[in-house]
Amino acid sequence: MGVNIQTIKDIRLYLAEELANLYPETEIEAMAGIIAGNVTGLSNLHQIYGISNYLTAVQVEQVVIICEELKTGKPIQYIIGETFFYDCIIRVNGSVLIPRQETEELVDLIIKENRGFQGKILDIGSGSGCISIALALNLPGSSVTGTDISPEAIALARENATLNKAEVTFIENDILSCLPEIGIPADIIVSNPPYIRNTEKQFMHRNVLDFEPHIALFVDDSDPLLFYRTIMEHTAEILVTGGRIYFEINEAMGKPMTELVESFGFSGVEIVNDLNGRERIIKGRKNDG
Repeated sequence: MGVNIQTIKDIRLYLAEELANLYPETEIEAMAGIIAGNVTGLSNLHQIYGISNYLTAVQVEQVVIICEELKTGKPIQYIIGETFFYDCIIRVNGSVLIPRQETEELVDLIIKENRGFQGKILDIGSGSGCISIALALNLPGSSVTGTDISPEAIALARENATLNKAEVTFIENDILSCLPEIGIPADIIVSNPPYIRNTEKQFMHRNVLDFEPHIALFVDDSDPLLFYRTIMEHTAEILVTGGRIYFEINEAMGKPMTELVESFGFSGVEIVNDLNGRERIIKGRKNDG
């Protein structure tokens, strides 16, 4: 017998029954909170106090529609159309990646290491704009420029900047063929470029493979450091002496990434593990000369 959705509490029961064979219990619980907040407008705390609140017929219909989309494997963030990233509301669609926890950790590291920073930040491959926006808001002395090859991503990033009242310049740019003309030379370069090798697709969940933009995810196995090497080759022009680079990286590429960055004469090159103990971030400083 199916769950009859009447209250906020019933949303969780309904999803648990409908999605039991598709998602783990903890993920269903998390999605239930997101859906309840989306259809009712209530925060998590207010959902708890209003767990017995009755839903309208329209709200019930919304829950059912969202649940049916979840059954296709479509990520909840794309269905809802937004997600949270470092206390920012970031709108997302199929033209941009869904921001990950690891990328929040990258942003957090930059902010903690650059308190009081005043200078230019260049975010290469900015996607939804989440990194640029979070840095602009949390390092208010900075001037932030984000670049991306996708015009759809740039349009969405500009929308997100406006939504979060962040001063960021976004420009369409292909780093493999030309340099950005705005925001350089920079004092900090940050990038989360495509770094998943094509052979690693077999280990990925279908909600990533079927819905997220492959252009922002994957790189040929024959040259997995393509984007990083291209950026490093241009640091002589686009990064000031003493400037810093911060990259999110493939956890399997820590050693070759370290060798790459050091080969360009950078000092203080260091791999930083994420909260799961994976080699996920590399940083370094450009030397004189």
